[in-house]
Amino acid sequence: MTDLARGRRNDPHRRDRIIDACLDVIAEGGVAGTSHRKVARAADVPLGSMTYHFDGMDELLHEAFTRFTTTVSERFERRMAAAPDAEAAREAVVALIVEDVLGDARELVLTHELYTLAARDVRYRTLTAAWMGRSRAALERHFDPETARLLDALIEGLSIHRALDAVAHDPHEVIAGVARITAGNTLRASR
Repeated sequence: MTDLARGRRNDPHRRDRIIDACLDVIAEGGVAGTSHRKVARAADVPLGSMTYHFDGMDELLHEAFTRFTTTVSERFERRMAAAPDAEAAREAVVALIVEDVLGDARELVLTHELYTLAARDVRYRTLTAAWMGRSRAALERHFDPETARLLDALIEGLSIHRALDAVAHDPHEVIAGVARITAGNTLRASR
């Protein structure tokens, strides 16, 4: 058995490490600053591992952003599923915005890098559409579809403002925004 074959068998999580490292490299230098060499260095794998595990940079980027959107969606779904009633659902949305969206600079950069790709490439637009669909479905556990869409737009809009605005956001503004959007709309009974 060759050393290469032994190395693969002894490093069963190499592909996952590469995907995670790719997200780290994107968060540091953007998609434009991401290369096989940088990702291999960040993952601490030989450069040849990149072409062994991925057909090219586009496949790696798509896998990385798929993992990113899945992770964020699962966290979002857990928050909304844990809310037993309408008030708890409002609080969950506020926590999601303040802690997850506005509180994590790395995720903010990754989100906007993905949006830039999605603006130009239908494969990434499909990925973002699925992400939005999961977000809205999680919100619809407690809110009617129109309210869920408006809350989703608030979340996305605040992420853009957070990325571009030099002024720190006041959590009370988030609370007021969620209250305004949900006040005039029918809440679903908690399931």
